[in-house]
Amino acid sequence: MTLYTEKLSNIRKTWLLMSLFFGIVIAIGWVFAQIYGNPGILYIAVIFSIFMNVLSYWFSDTIVLKMHRAVPVDPKQNAEIYRILENLTIASGLPMPKFYIVNDASPNAFATGRNAEHAAVCVTTGLLERLEKTELEGVLAHELSHIGNRDMLVSCVAVVLVGFVSILSNMFMRSMWWGGIGGRNNRDGRVGGVLLLAGIVLSILAPLFATLIQLAISRRREFLADSSGALLTRYPDGLISALKKISTGPILRTANNSTAHLFF
Repeated sequence: MTLYTEKLSNIRKTWLLMSLFFGIVIAIGWVFAQIYGNPGILYIAVIFSIFMNVLSYWFSDTIVLKMHRAVPVDPKQNAEIYRILENLTIASGLPMPKFYIVNDASPNAFATGRNAEHAAVCVTTGLLERLEKTELEGVLAHELSHIGNRDMLVSCVAVVLVGFVSILSNMFMRSMWWGGIGGRNNRDGRVGGVLLLAGIVLSILAPLFATLIQLAISRRREFLADSSGALLTRYPDGLISALKKISTGPILRTANNSTAHLFF
């Protein structure tokens, strides 16, 4: 039995999520192609869906880090935490991930990247200020376990796709509010009515979709990362103590519906 046992399962989940997104966008494109009588809309939907899937797979880590304004950790200024991550990486047998920090008073952390060779670990300033060495070891071992199990791949793809649903809902609502959709192409108001309904439905589904993603992805992967992290440090009390401090810390200012499931 190996330390990281969920890699294949999470890879399958990633492809399932991307396929689901592809199907949803194609379905939406087909509906609007029928409404407008323009098959070109369907072709655009196909191209756009492929583009978003490629973007979410190859660049989701960069997008997530930029969303949280993460900056690289300076090994000289943060020598202790950098050395802790290096030692844990050696013990885990994983490549050294890129290391980032987010200016947020809430003690928290997350891992991102499409695989172990292109991974990053990100911690908040609040985590460094509030946690002791053994607690930091527990948190970083937990995040390395996400990398080893390829958890962060499906999580980061979910961030991009959930974010797209939110953006799409806002586009529909703003277009209808400002009268940007419809006009001369609005056949007896039917097109405008359908678009308004679609915007309302998407506005309702966006946060619901984000919540379902969190429920589907987060809980089991967190339990697995806890157990794998404890095996890596051989000191589970460190992570237990860290989790208590994280749970009583201030709320994350930098998180939103699409990225909340990345954190503790």
